[in-house]
Amino acid sequence: MLENRTRLLLILSQDLLDQARVIAGRATTALKLPVSLQIVLRALIWVGLKRESHSALFADIERQARALRQKRNRVRRAGESRQLPSRSQ
Repeated sequence: MLENRTRLLLILSQDLLDQARVIAGRATTALKLPVSLQIVLRALIWVGLKRESHSALFADIERQARALRQKRNRVRRAGESRQLPSRSQ
């Protein structure tokens, strides 16, 4: 399964991370096997990729992409306003 692997930095909200930890705990109890957070995140990504045509998946992708665009635009506008030369002479 992991013969062709690479590293990835994943930034998640604390709430999302906590939910994944709960899943790991439940899986550990149910399976009577140690289940790491990494295993849970890998499984969630795999299941999500298999459901690529699911409308909820695309809705969430769109929501995140729009939020990121808005944040970048705000940062860009704030940077431009600081770089404008003053007109006092």
